[in-house]
Amino acid sequence: MVTNSGGWRPGALAVVGLVVLASTACKPVADTPAAPTSDDRPLAVSTAVAEAVRVPQTVDLPGRLASTRVAEVRAQVAGIIQERTFEEGSLVRKGDVLFRIDPAVYRAEVDAKAAALARAEATKLQARRQSERTETLLERQAASAAQQDTATAALRQAEADVASAKAQLARAWIDLDHATVRAPIAGRIGRAMVTEGALVSQGEATKLALIQQVDPIFADFNAPAADPSRLGSGREETKVHLVLPDGSLHADAGRLLFTDVSVDPGTGQVSMRATFPNPTVALLPGTFVRVRVEQGSLSGAVVVPAQAIQRSSAGSAQIFVIGEDRKAALRPVRAGALTDAGWIVEDGLKAGETVVVEGFQRIQPGMAVNPMPWHGARTAAASAKP
Repeated sequence: MVTNSGGWRPGALAVVGLVVLASTACKPVADTPAAPTSDDRPLAVSTAVAEAVRVPQTVDLPGRLASTRVAEVRAQVAGIIQERTFEEGSLVRKGDVLFRIDPAVYRAEVDAKAAALARAEATKLQARRQSERTETLLERQAASAAQQDTATAALRQAEADVASAKAQLARAWIDLDHATVRAPIAGRIGRAMVTEGALVSQGEATKLALIQQVDPIFADFNAPAADPSRLGSGREETKVHLVLPDGSLHADAGRLLFTDVSVDPGTGQVSMRATFPNPTVALLPGTFVRVRVEQGSLSGAVVVPAQAIQRSSAGSAQIFVIGEDRKAALRPVRAGALTDAGWIVEDGLKAGETVVVEGFQRIQPGMAVNPMPWHGARTAAASAKP
């Protein structure tokens, strides 16, 4: 608008000024540089080189631990338990006193049998002297041959009575000794199944306690009928390890004892047994374990650290491989056995390729990465020569 005098109104000038300022503020400044972002830098991941190594071929077989020896402590004589001398769960030696049964009756029986033996010996002495007198009279023709025969028979009978009395006394001593119950073997004893004051019976053979020898300890397991010939060849050279329920290995290697000569017709398997040292009694009978048996070695196996293998939603194995352009590629592989040296990759990976061990959760296929050496160590030394 213009005034009558031809000039601009003050309000119109103000509006024009605001429009110019607003348009100027919205215009970008060409000389201002863009701020750098951290997303442009490649993510650092830990990598390792797949190696061709010689690794032992092993097979894991399910098994159960069993005691080397098991002895049920039972009463061999009847009576009242007077004392329990062992601590439940402790280690006992062969011959240690475990229980004491009231010995009064058996001590009296020993005294009675000893008296019977003394009486038999006295009768024997009398019969011998009678036999000697009869023999002297027979030489003088003062006694008949029939009398001599009678005296000789009486002496033989007296000698037999003495032998019988000695046997009965020995039996009485045995019963008296059985009143003191001792450990038949060395091992770990469990809970007491009777207490002081309990009546034990000889006829029922009352069970008093259970002793198990667990050092060394057996591992019983089964193998398919096609494998035992290979597993059992050279038993002394066959290395056997025990895989505990938590996945760790028992500290001491075991020794394969035997392979059964018959196949179970129901399962088609053969029974096998190995023995393992158990000085700390860390292995308990009845525990389910896996027995790892070596079957020779595999040459030129491509091995990667165990952490490098990941599983897809379908359960297949896959691994991130770093190419020469430092970009990550997700590649499906066929994983073999997990050894102490790592996973054996049977297909999909070549020796010398670089794989991601740690940090693959943050990357995507085709993403550029910054590979860093993985500082972890393999759990067992594997020969780098195929």
